[in-house]
Amino acid sequence: MLDVMVKLFMKEKHRDMEFKHEFEICMRLLAAVIAGGVVGWERGTHEKSAGLRTHMLVALGSAAFTLISIHTPQTFEGFDWFKIDPTRVIQGIIGGVGFLGAGAIFRRKSSVHGLTTASGIWVIAAVGIACGFGYYAIALPVVVLTVIVNGVLVFIDPKKKEDQD
Repeated sequence: MLDVMVKLFMKEKHRDMEFKHEFEICMRLLAAVIAGGVVGWERGTHEKSAGLRTHMLVALGSAAFTLISIHTPQTFEGFDWFKIDPTRVIQGIIGGVGFLGAGAIFRRKSSVHGLTTASGIWVIAAVGIACGFGYYAIALPVVVLTVIVNGVLVFIDPKKKEDQD
């Protein structure tokens, strides 16, 4: 046990985390917040239950968990007993966000409301994961397409305006 603590202390003490690396982490988190903010702002202008702050926080949390899953193996490098698979973190995010989205769905008489809000939260979690991994080329088009689907296609959706989420 003492051996493990000494290795971790020495690793932390001598870790050469360059400014460039730390800056990249901050940029990934900022990209997630901005991406979530763009979609959340659009949803907020239509007075939806999940608006600006919700989308920003879901994207930020997803990016943070993704970054943690990327950097945790570096902290425990050299320990044979510690293995991590970043895809398992993604699975956890998807499940957790699905639960969050389920809370946005409710049934009123013969109609169901909140499906678009729930699916938007799910998509913005994917954007956060993409930003966490540094996949901006995936995050940006997803944000643009989400805003188009939510903000533009609403005008050609055959559902009645009051039925829309």
